[in-house]
Amino acid sequence: MNSLSPHSPAVRTTCPYCGVGCGILAAVDRQGDATISGDPAHPANFGRLCSKGSALGETLSLDQRLLHPMFRRADGSLARTGWDTALAKVANGLRTIVDRDGPNAIAFYLSGQLLTEDYYVANKLIKGFLGSSNVDTNSRLCMASSVAGHRRAFGADVVPGIYRDLDEADLIVLVGSNAAWCHPVLYQRIIAAKKERGTRLVVIDPRHTATAAAADLFLPIASGMDTALFCGLLAYLADTRALNDSYIAEYTSGFADVLARAREIAGDAAAAASAGGLDLGEVARFFELFARTERVVTCYSQGVNQSAQGTDKVNAIINVHLATGRLGRPGMGPFSLTGQPNAMGGREVGGLANQLAAHMGFSPSETDRVRRFWNAPRMAASEGLKAVDMFEAIERGTIKALWVMATNPAVSLPRAGAFRAALKKLELFIVSETTLHNDTVDAGAHVLLPAAAWGEKDGTVTNSERRISRQRAFLPRPGEAQPDWWIVSEVAQRLGFESAFAYRKPADVFREHAALSAFENDGRRAFDLGGLAALADDDYDQLDAVMWPVKAGVEPGEARFFGAGAFFTSDRRGRFIAPGHPGVRAATSDAFPLRLNTGRLRDQWHTMTRSGKSPRLGAHSPEPMVDVHPDDASRTGISDGGFAKVTTPHGGAVFRVCVRSGQQRGSIFAPIHWSYSTAADACVGALAMAENDPLSGQPELKATPARVEPLEFAYRGFALTRDLIALPDGTWFARVAVAGGHGLLFATNELPARWHGLVEKLICGDRERAEYIDLPRGIVRIAALCAGKIDACIFSGPSQNPPRWEVVRALFDLGILAERDRRLLLSGQSTEGVAETGPIVCACYSVGLEAIRRAVAEGGAANVGDIGRALRAGTNCGSCVPELQGIIERTASAVGSRTAS
Repeated sequence: MNSLSPHSPAVRTTCPYCGVGCGILAAVDRQGDATISGDPAHPANFGRLCSKGSALGETLSLDQRLLHPMFRRADGSLARTGWDTALAKVANGLRTIVDRDGPNAIAFYLSGQLLTEDYYVANKLIKGFLGSSNVDTNSRLCMASSVAGHRRAFGADVVPGIYRDLDEADLIVLVGSNAAWCHPVLYQRIIAAKKERGTRLVVIDPRHTATAAAADLFLPIASGMDTALFCGLLAYLADTRALNDSYIAEYTSGFADVLARAREIAGDAAAAASAGGLDLGEVARFFELFARTERVVTCYSQGVNQSAQGTDKVNAIINVHLATGRLGRPGMGPFSLTGQPNAMGGREVGGLANQLAAHMGFSPSETDRVRRFWNAPRMAASEGLKAVDMFEAIERGTIKALWVMATNPAVSLPRAGAFRAALKKLELFIVSETTLHNDTVDAGAHVLLPAAAWGEKDGTVTNSERRISRQRAFLPRPGEAQPDWWIVSEVAQRLGFESAFAYRKPADVFREHAALSAFENDGRRAFDLGGLAALADDDYDQLDAVMWPVKAGVEPGEARFFGAGAFFTSDRRGRFIAPGHPGVRAATSDAFPLRLNTGRLRDQWHTMTRSGKSPRLGAHSPEPMVDVHPDDASRTGISDGGFAKVTTPHGGAVFRVCVRSGQQRGSIFAPIHWSYSTAADACVGALAMAENDPLSGQPELKATPARVEPLEFAYRGFALTRDLIALPDGTWFARVAVAGGHGLLFATNELPARWHGLVEKLICGDRERAEYIDLPRGIVRIAALCAGKIDACIFSGPSQNPPRWEVVRALFDLGILAERDRRLLLSGQSTEGVAETGPIVCACYSVGLEAIRRAVAEGGAANVGDIGRALRAGTNCGSCVPELQGIIERTASAVGSRTAS
């Protein structure tokens, strides 16, 4: 599909962010602008969207878009080329390296942002036709431990439950999951269940997050101790006779050994509380609540998975559900909340280095089955290198060619700085991307291939509950952009594999994928799409969201697994798995006395190549920050709102400081989203250690030893420009999306008035210049206006009293300024018609802090419902509700204090 009419009706498609898999309606107007809304008919979200999904229309610009194939010249610059030349360069380069060094000298690194059809074709080429299993995915960083845990316990990578279980549970346990921010739509279902059914919510997390604010019980567990807590729970269930003895006897194996191990690790509530640094009474309350509640769903996410013991943590959770028979029935089961929109689809097609397509592994029989189905001439016969191992092989020089698709490993991997440097060693470095510049591209990619972006792609994705949804194009592909499956197929054909990659459309790929899932499948493989293998093109185009399995001759439905056994192990029994003794592998020390925990923010996604384009999303947390407990802040001499340098054995980075009582003592938290491209020095991946789970290969991203030290800057400020600019070396900055231009928040030890080259560049030509400079007080305010509009401005002041940018940003957005606005511009004060909003709290409706305070202090708003009725804040995705509650309490208290005095 190359073009769409600008008058097309709304297109049903799927959100490109988290693994919830929300349905979306995208309507394109006469100007080509897209309006995004939730699809009321989609069973994942029933019309609800989070702040990121709601703002998707702001992320579709072609700014910094890669539109044509390009190659890197000897001098490092990029030059445009044609598709034939670029594809031939890729094919010839891969062939040369495979012929000379063997297939293990090449690797693909893929992404949960790819569609299933893209994933399938890439895996088929490298594993079946080039003979290498060195293909892994950024999903290795977020859910590989779940895959390994599922396969150990169930014999297959199967999520037993469905989203409806959240509506029907009487107890929901969230472990290592800030669902309020990371899976907001599912979190709202949990909140609805609390309100409508009285469902209890337990949150287990080292941090008191927005999710914990709504918990009936919060357990602030010590890093790495989840296994101890769930071993203690298993022992308690046995001691209080709360086990399902008949389920254990009929459907499982290995219970006695696992119970013995659990007693070694944490034989009772007291031992579990001691290991986890928890209050004994609260642990006992959790154990009792779990024991006496039949309908329990335990949801877990990155806090469990992103660990060097992640697989054991997953199995410790699964063990308590197997022991009570609480899985595969309504309102109960262990539930992995997947991070990316198509991480599950990547698992289905063998996107991980230790899997083959259709959930098959590398046993001789499975390898032979896939080889025969593909008629593959050079079938890989053993597992390849997982993500971290793969990049270490690039560092060593044993991998000589790498093809990266739809991800940014130079930012997201642990030891990111070292791996970024290692990319320069590659003989052939190919990147399929939508953006012309990101850290991975700028690390020296030799060939850039312009890929279709969300909104232009056509195919399928699978969400966390195994539901396959169609992603449909609603925008024309710009320039020469092409789908990833087409790009890989064209390379394969140039390598001589024409007949095996003669796909004309994504439906061709999907049918083959579905047929392989059913090939020689006698029901002993969980993943089966045989009922879709003969889907006509029109039926594929109209395909409604459907949950696998979809077996030939069987009407699809919402299938739960394992309620009556029927596991996918050799004896069809579920396996209890004895975990290793818990702990964090890398110890703290005098040099690195803290632990660095990493994760996501509410309104940003991965390395911000998409979400970073939205002014609305950038307004809530515009700068990279580090959260620190007050005691640690006091001990290290850092202050709230100041700056700190975080150092680990692998690197250092600079952040604004947020002192939070909800942060655990001895632990600091920093978000993953900023890169070398979007901030001066805030790449969290460069700080993280590359300690991997030995079973899943997933790196430990939650407990790197670290230290934090205060850092002083003399001046702070902001710049707003129509064109992208670079600040002088030595300036700390963070890029922020603003309407009609670019924002930079900065800190420096040099007055911007002395940035002569930059300032003169911004205000040159026939622009009207306005300035207020007070060097003794450290105040600089310079603006250039063109045709009555702000074209560029730089404001700075002493770090203790920096200029606030909300009003000036509003004037920048406003267009032609009235005379009064122009007179007051340099004051930075609110002008008529431009109310000071303060920092944005509700990103869905762009409601700022000051508006909320006014609604409480002047409008009489007493609760979140009142705020919603007055301002709409908190009425969409609800992820800002905990913050709203805090603002209401603080403002009401301040008003009461003033009244009393």
